[in-house]
Amino acid sequence: MNCNGCSVTALTFDIRLTGELNLSIIPIAIDHLERQGLDVLQKDKRLRMGEFAAREFLSFCQDLLDTDLAEFRINQQSYQPISQMHQVFDMEWIDDVIQNERIVSHYQPIVDATGAVYAYEMLARFHDADGQMIYPNAIFPAAKSRGRLYALDRVCRMTAVRAAARLSGEKAFINFIPTSIYSPEFCLRSTIELAHETGVDPKQLVFEVVESEKVDDLEHLKRILGYYKSKGFQYALDDVGEGYSTAEVLAELRPHYMKLDMQYVQGVATDTAKQAVAQSFLKKAQGVGSTPLAEGIENEEDFQWLKAQGYELFQGYYFGKPAAAPLAYKTV
Repeated sequence: MNCNGCSVTALTFDIRLTGELNLSIIPIAIDHLERQGLDVLQKDKRLRMGEFAAREFLSFCQDLLDTDLAEFRINQQSYQPISQMHQVFDMEWIDDVIQNERIVSHYQPIVDATGAVYAYEMLARFHDADGQMIYPNAIFPAAKSRGRLYALDRVCRMTAVRAAARLSGEKAFINFIPTSIYSPEFCLRSTIELAHETGVDPKQLVFEVVESEKVDDLEHLKRILGYYKSKGFQYALDDVGEGYSTAEVLAELRPHYMKLDMQYVQGVATDTAKQAVAQSFLKKAQGVGSTPLAEGIENEEDFQWLKAQGYELFQGYYFGKPAAAPLAYKTV
């Protein structure tokens, strides 16, 4: 059984009203909703209802309310201004994408210093019911708006594990959002089971911590990574260079792989400032026994410079763009 956050369950809206005008509207709004056959629960200054009732509430009351004193939240998340409720309704299409798993994994090669394919990063690609591409810059804001980030993260992770079964022994790097995992033993159970069902060797999977999702609770992150490690999986820190860059944090996490962000990679062969960052990063990676990986490589010069410094793995358009099928080839 999945927790509510990891599945597309019906949204519950809590609407919190303050101020004399807004409080005077509560009995009027309840009477209107009940006349429409819609359920609403009042508790002090809050109204709780389902999404259809919330749509009706907003339609009926928005011109009557003092909107500066009206807030809402969905599924026990943080309160937001009621003016943002329309955005939650407008993003309902994300539920269809997740429920019907309109997601496929594309493969981007990660190569070693000889140019041989060592691994692939599994990158999610989304489409609607008509097969039209939906880009990540639309998908993730929609999921966040409707409180579906956890569910989206889970279905992307499961899709990537299935896609990894197509590989011929190469590793598969799979992104995940640490904040979407409440309890690793519970939230990751289906991922572990799927890997066994598809015959994917745990040693083949590398789970990437997405840096853009800041992790404030280091102990929680360590618990997640410890659970992955106990099951035979490896893990990587993505876009290292800012949030996880301190030696103390890296020593605690001890990632198997560390990725140098592309902003420090592109043009590094001729940029002394980027060279300093790349060399410092390399020293940190080697200091904690982590394999250094440079991502975002687009030309031969940057590849050769990084290789000469001691970088071991490389990723970028120079070696191959994400593709619908894995491509085993040698670049250099």
